[in-house]
Amino acid sequence: MKDKLSRFRKAQDGSAMTIEFVILLPLLFYFFIFGVELSVYSIRQMKLDRGLEVSTREIRLNTGVTFTHDDIKTMVCANSGGITDCEDNLVLEMEPVDMREFRGLTTTSTCVDQAADVNPERGWSVGQQHEVMILRACYTFFPGFSGVGLGLELAKNSEGKAMMASISTFVQEPQ
Repeated sequence: MKDKLSRFRKAQDGSAMTIEFVILLPLLFYFFIFGVELSVYSIRQMKLDRGLEVSTREIRLNTGVTFTHDDIKTMVCANSGGITDCEDNLVLEMEPVDMREFRGLTTTSTCVDQAADVNPERGWSVGQQHEVMILRACYTFFPGFSGVGLGLELAKNSEGKAMMASISTFVQEPQ
């Protein structure tokens, strides 16, 4: 047994594999972490998209009801399938759209910094009958691996939270 261990220790077979392993292992972990973060990000985005689409469908079908900002925010969070701290991290914007001069929303999504005193109903208009409305939901979250992979590349606010947005449209139907 001693001879076998001694031969194993002195053998140089496979030493190049050890060096390759040491060099490639961090790269392998980097891609693994990147893939996990991308999967979690995609699931969050899918939940946000679903919550917004189901909520706008509910708005379209309930033509006699006037929804407030808080009503729609609650609906998006309830229909999202369990986004973490949705009520606290979701910002909604809704504006009418002129179909003859379509420009989309006037600004890019900022997911307003939560540390500042802000009006949560930024860019909010309930619209008129037969008016096309565009609704944007912006959600902020802490990436699972913020220092490596995709978590390092995501745009972040001053708190270090990454941002994602979803957009939906609907027509204000007559009552």
